[in-house]
Amino acid sequence: RLTGVLMMDMAFSEASVHDARTLVAVAFALIFTLVGALTGGAVGALGTALVAGFAIATAMGFAGRMGYPVSPPIAIAPVIMLTVGVANCIHVLDGLRQHLADGLPRDDALVETIRTNFVPVFLASATTVLGFLTFNFSDVPPLRQLGNIVAVGDLASYTLAMSVLPALLAVLPSPRAGGTRRVLVQARLRSLADFVIRRRRRLVVGLGAVALLLVANLPRNELNDVFIHYFDETVPFRADTDYTIDHLTGLYHLHYAVSAGAPGGIAEPRFLAAVDDFTAWLRRQPEVVHVASLSDVMKRLNRNMHGDDPAHYRLPASRELAAQYLLLYEMSLPYGLDLNNQVDVDKSALKLTVAVRTLSSSEAIAFNARAEARLASYAPAVKSGYGTGTIMMFSHIGERNIRSMLGGAVVALVMISGVLLLSLRSVKLGLVSLLPNLLPIALGFGLWGIIDGKVGLSLAVVASMALGIVVDDTVHFLVRHRHARPRLAASPADALRQAYAHSAHAMLVTSVVLMAGFLVLATSHFALNAGMGLLTAIVIAFAA
Repeated sequence: RLTGVLMMDMAFSEASVHDARTLVAVAFALIFTLVGALTGGAVGALGTALVAGFAIATAMGFAGRMGYPVSPPIAIAPVIMLTVGVANCIHVLDGLRQHLADGLPRDDALVETIRTNFVPVFLASATTVLGFLTFNFSDVPPLRQLGNIVAVGDLASYTLAMSVLPALLAVLPSPRAGGTRRVLVQARLRSLADFVIRRRRRLVVGLGAVALLLVANLPRNELNDVFIHYFDETVPFRADTDYTIDHLTGLYHLHYAVSAGAPGGIAEPRFLAAVDDFTAWLRRQPEVVHVASLSDVMKRLNRNMHGDDPAHYRLPASRELAAQYLLLYEMSLPYGLDLNNQVDVDKSALKLTVAVRTLSSSEAIAFNARAEARLASYAPAVKSGYGTGTIMMFSHIGERNIRSMLGGAVVALVMISGVLLLSLRSVKLGLVSLLPNLLPIALGFGLWGIIDGKVGLSLAVVASMALGIVVDDTVHFLVRHRHARPRLAASPADALRQAYAHSAHAMLVTSVVLMAGFLVLATSHFALNAGMGLLTAIVIAFAA
């Protein structure tokens, strides 16, 4: 059974390789099958595959040039780029099919498709890029690198979708126009538009009630992580670690550096008494499995030097005696088994090692706060004392990452709202766009509060990422609506019908493809990727 921090590092690396080998292939096959079935047949799927492939190659080349190492987040970057980039192609393919079904020649249909989609697809790509660039607010370098890679990939995807894809469609056989199917789809979309317009008040009340119910569960989410649980039970590291926890002391250790404040100070009786008191307090805590403390060594030495009399199992009475015990003990040990792992060179500080049961990040932070408060309040002879260790590192990384990414989400919201206000040239529509952009995220996290309730390292980035993605639907719908009002002199109801007729099908197809791609991530054995994929798919479903 192999466990420990070194094996955990290896498990991270193995998870990266496994996801890169399996999930990318599955995502490519699933997404291109969906694109072919829902938009342009084999021709559309081929064009989309070329655009996505070149975009991913561009982004990963950028990653190589920047010297980004392959980590679990970066290993799934191709899946995210594929999922996000395909959305650009879908709008081009769906627009071309609409214009072909209307009887336009292929070249004229391509020109009209580019004209009508150039701005909305650009806005959708720009907002997605902004969302991913806010990953740079994260304190975790791999997540910052993931955001930069996907941002470059989405820019490349937009450029290729507006240039290479139309060029391919101009020389390849025309995709099926799907006249009969399009008539049926348009009829259903008109019926949906009429239903929404006719029942708008009931829909607002009913969906508002459901939204309030889900949003009310937002407080059930807690900032929490159990880093061993990043891996599921099929990963050997997780299985070995669970066995160790069940039969031995586990993987979670905290180390307390306790300083006496002066060379040789650890032999001071008052200091040793404070350490012994702290050790006894630690052993009374329900989270603690074992404590390794120098005070135990000193008490055993004192007993040994008095003929193993149990009555002398206590700390030495003077500093001189304690120093002599330490010297005698260290001289009697073979090389490599001395106290250098517990005591510093000038004997001014020592280390206590505390094995604890499996704790979440919030439980670890709370336990350490209690321990440090105990040292500060009941150990005046201790000049300083603080806890550290791998568990504390992960716990604080998760907590800081949550806070920084919340700030990033606010920045993304401000920037994306500014882009929409400028592009739509309407304060009213810009403000209206905030609701469909923010509400799906709130609903997704509200549902997550019911399903799981644990928001860890990876889920902190979902708000920024999803905000950039869900704006895609809002942009296309509002651009079509705004286009219909002045240019077609349409009433608000007719403008809505136009928006449904020209955007709803592409929006639904895009949402299906996006959800499929992120649900592929949800099958990962690595919880950071799986949780991010599942929650993002939930948010996209609400956005649709």
